[in-house]
Amino acid sequence: MCMNGIFHRVMIPCMATNADSVAMCKNMASWKVLCSMRNDAGKPRRTNAFWRVVCGWLGFTNAFWRVVCGWLGFTNAFWRVVCFLLIMGSIALHAQNISEIAASDPLIISGAIGTRNTYRYTTGGYTYASPMNNSVFADMNISLYGFNMPFSLYYSNDNLDFAYPQLTLSLRPQYKNWTGYLGQNSMPFSNYILNLSFMGAGVEYKAKNWHSGIFYGRLRKAINDDPTDPLARSPQYRRMAWGFKVGYGSRRNFLDLYLLKSFDAVNSLSEQWRSRVNAQDNLVVGVKGSVSPLRWLSLTANAAMSVFSNDITTDRVEAEEATRWNKVFDVRYSSLMRYAGDVSLNLMLRGLSANLSYKMVQPDYTSLGLSYFSNNYHSLGVNLSTHLFKVVSLSANFSGQADNLTNRQMYTTRGFIYALSASSRAGEQFNISGTYNGYTQVQGDGTCVCPDSTRLHRQMNSFSLAPSYFTDTEQLSHVVSLSCNFTQNLDLSPSATGETDVKTHALGAAYTLGVKDWGMNFSLSLSDQQTRGYNMRYRSDVASLTAGRSFLEEQNLHISLTGSMVYNEVRRQSKSLSMGGSLSASYLLKKAHAFSLAASFNKYGDVNLSHRRSDLGNIDFSASLNYTYTFEWRAITRRN
Repeated sequence: MCMNGIFHRVMIPCMATNADSVAMCKNMASWKVLCSMRNDAGKPRRTNAFWRVVCGWLGFTNAFWRVVCGWLGFTNAFWRVVCFLLIMGSIALHAQNISEIAASDPLIISGAIGTRNTYRYTTGGYTYASPMNNSVFADMNISLYGFNMPFSLYYSNDNLDFAYPQLTLSLRPQYKNWTGYLGQNSMPFSNYILNLSFMGAGVEYKAKNWHSGIFYGRLRKAINDDPTDPLARSPQYRRMAWGFKVGYGSRRNFLDLYLLKSFDAVNSLSEQWRSRVNAQDNLVVGVKGSVSPLRWLSLTANAAMSVFSNDITTDRVEAEEATRWNKVFDVRYSSLMRYAGDVSLNLMLRGLSANLSYKMVQPDYTSLGLSYFSNNYHSLGVNLSTHLFKVVSLSANFSGQADNLTNRQMYTTRGFIYALSASSRAGEQFNISGTYNGYTQVQGDGTCVCPDSTRLHRQMNSFSLAPSYFTDTEQLSHVVSLSCNFTQNLDLSPSATGETDVKTHALGAAYTLGVKDWGMNFSLSLSDQQTRGYNMRYRSDVASLTAGRSFLEEQNLHISLTGSMVYNEVRRQSKSLSMGGSLSASYLLKKAHAFSLAASFNKYGDVNLSHRRSDLGNIDFSASLNYTYTFEWRAITRRN
């Protein structure tokens, strides 16, 4: 039985309780190490290094793990299987290919240990943070044949937090064209149907042209708190689902079909809650496809139909057209049928790329397999991009969206987004780019006429320009960059008075000098930003100078110094100035020990308040010292 696969090779050494099973495992050379960890009674030898780490080091430091690891010593085979699955399968298990499991090391222990210490001092006002913040952390991961079990311990001042692997099974074994799903997993589906993970089982098959998949599981747990508890959580039913998909074709020409059935388990919620919360039922069918009649032309479509009942306690519809679906869905008087979909046309010509798309989601379209999904809108989008003279790149985008598809809302809201960008590179030294972005929102009539006094009509425009220049010699390197931005936000409604209009412009310049003989870099940056509104004007100026260098033969010590000045002004209200500097240093020793030091000092205060002399009496100071040690210990390595 030990030769029938990896599952039996792993399980038998953990469950062997008699001489025959032990002898059978000892005949396998590859499992001589594991079998030697058991005595004649088939129980673990806690003196062995492997079991001392797993059962001793983890178990005897925590009562929970002492009990769990003690279960492994039971002679009852049922509890051996249960405890093995709880520990091995529930501790953050990642998807693994069967061939990868066989090629992985049996046991690897890795992690990090460190400390973070910060000191803060301020005279500018009251603070709720402690001036001293000291913390110690330890992270460890135990990898058994590629399956990971993470642990973490964090202590900060008087707060202690310990995290151990949660009981969540998530397996995704692969064999040739087959992929299995067991536990908490997610399976690729149509974006109109399913994006939630499920707790259950499934299987997926992918060949050259054919692909299919099926699953069954739980989408969410039941919340069934005591209704008399004032802190009771919002109740919800346990939601179950099963889904199926099948498709045929290549990447450019294919057709996929989807089916999802979701329903709430009525008995999962107390009768005291059922009158307040309705149990729901849902059936969604979808189709997705693409066709490329020419190499430069392709058409893609994605559509779904949803039948949704928001209360499964209502009476069924007995009409013949409705009863034909009773095997998969009970049509009730609370049921709705809605559609959603999109279509996209793509062109790829020489030097030109274009895309035209349309999307529509009907009101009340619902799929219980989606976490959140907007409905009651349709949109149209156009994207273009091209190159001119092989040196200029151009792109343009436009999209418009409107709601109130059934014209049952009081008003209709429309939004338009448009953008244009261009960039050019002259040789290897000069580059310039410019962009324009705009947005317009308009409110119109619906079932009622939208009055001018409340009509919403806003527009935003933004322009930016960013040239840069780079040069490099044997001794020096220079980088110069400029930036300019203008943003305008306007209220265009008939009753607008301009009180909410805002205009902002920002200018920036940066220069970086690299001195190769010294191994140093110097950076200077300047920026000015002004914002104007109704009877309001705000200005902010920032200047900073930074110098940095790496030291030692391996360049593993890096030190940088920064000095900065910030000036802020609110017209006719306040002026403030801030000046300071910061130091940062980092050192890496033997690629395992990382040290870092950071300190900053800042003086700030009001400037020329009521035409009096400046006051920079406020001080902020902070310093931090951090250390991290990372390790990896291969306790048991794979034998070739």
